[in-house]
Amino acid sequence: MAEPITLTAPNNTSYSQPTGLFINNEFVAAKSGETIETVNPFDESLIAKVAAAGSEDVDVAVAAARAAFKNPAWRGLSAADRGALLYKLSELCERDKHILATIDAWDNGKPYQVALDEDLAETAAVFKYYGGWADKIYGQIIETSDAKLAYTRHEPIAEQTPLSVLYLGTLIKEAGFPPGVVNIINGYGRTAGAALAEHLGVDKIAFTGSTTTGKAIMRAASVNLKNITLETGGKSPLIVFDDADLDQAVKWSYVGIMGGMGQVCTSTSRIYVQDTIYDKFLDRFKEYTVENTTSGSQFDEKTTHGPQISKTQQEKILGYVESAKSEGGRLLLGGKPGAEKGYFVEPTIFADTKNHMKAVREEIFGPFVVIQSFSSDEDAIEKANDTEYGLGAAVFSRDIVRAHKAAAAIEAGMVWVNSSQDSHFGIPFGGYKQSGIGRELGQYALSAYTQVKAVHAATCSGAHASPYRSGIISRNSSLDRGSILQAGDHVSPSKRPGAKA
Repeated sequence: MAEPITLTAPNNTSYSQPTGLFINNEFVAAKSGETIETVNPFDESLIAKVAAAGSEDVDVAVAAARAAFKNPAWRGLSAADRGALLYKLSELCERDKHILATIDAWDNGKPYQVALDEDLAETAAVFKYYGGWADKIYGQIIETSDAKLAYTRHEPIAEQTPLSVLYLGTLIKEAGFPPGVVNIINGYGRTAGAALAEHLGVDKIAFTGSTTTGKAIMRAASVNLKNITLETGGKSPLIVFDDADLDQAVKWSYVGIMGGMGQVCTSTSRIYVQDTIYDKFLDRFKEYTVENTTSGSQFDEKTTHGPQISKTQQEKILGYVESAKSEGGRLLLGGKPGAEKGYFVEPTIFADTKNHMKAVREEIFGPFVVIQSFSSDEDAIEKANDTEYGLGAAVFSRDIVRAHKAAAAIEAGMVWVNSSQDSHFGIPFGGYKQSGIGRELGQYALSAYTQVKAVHAATCSGAHASPYRSGIISRNSSLDRGSILQAGDHVSPSKRPGAKA
């Protein structure tokens, strides 16, 4: 057993923090005894140490999940009752939302109020949403012939911030989920992540992270052809046409890249503005950014801009500043840490960029935006699509026909019209190209977590029907040469179906 510790956050919230791996509804230490340090990115102080799983721990967790899957306590539970468990978990998240928001803000630097009003509200809503779907996953009855019934069934198949999901483990147990149904193992990608991806006992992997890691997971998961959903990198474009509401475009452009300090996979980090309004947009966007950004502690009510998640990420972002300067970008704002302590990066705006620049082509994952002009609708679409990524995009125009035409032409899994990052858990989430495979959220996500089985049930009277008439063997098949071979039959060349004597 791994005993929880009592922590008091900077906002004076005290709570019991689990530190072990959540396996079989219990928190246990890693078999290796190794731990992960989690740090407050605002002042670089240590918050806690939690267990770091290794391959042995992954084996134990997978075995627990397999056992739970076969256990009547879960396998025999009705879909409605499973949905009720998700409803209960949603209620517990709502009850403890202040604790969960505190943990998230403390652990990753996001302003507390944003974590509370946006992230936790959506987390509870998502559990409730899928709780409602639990007993509404239907198959189909498919007509084939009078002698046969056919139907389909749908059957189930970041190490820097582990604290909130570990706390969620306590709520999962309290909600009444049977042991082993949900297991939470913290660990590094090179050990725990690799062990999960390669494990023969794992049937499904859903991953959110870098494209490089996503490709590695695909290679590892091929060992048993796992079902995978990948939400990987993004370099989402935002297009401002000359007929756009400029104030709205400026506001949403700010939200699209500075929200979450740019640490959002769908951040609209490339902005393309029509040349006739380019200078006006630059002036207003810079002014709006300055007026609406207040850096500070994630627990200060005035803070809109917190620190990056880690020192490594801070240094990576600042490295792109020098790269953009050297390649000819014009720095309009920011480009500095902005604080002597903590992992801060000022909102950074580069103008007059070109698509060949490193800062334009690579995902930066920070409050860093590159802006350039375009001359025509076709030019805008060509520049927007000139990327290996295809996660999100945004289009601003008062002409709804123009906006929808652009939305259809952009190669991205999600397109916002006259907004950015304005998502909803009932709408599918995912990308094109190297931004991932499959979809999360909404009804579409259900297909990623189930597999389709076709059942052919012949009636007694049709049990001896010809395989031709029942559609079992096509008359275009290689066997349609006058006879049907049975296993073990020997056929001489002269008697091979269709052979000439």
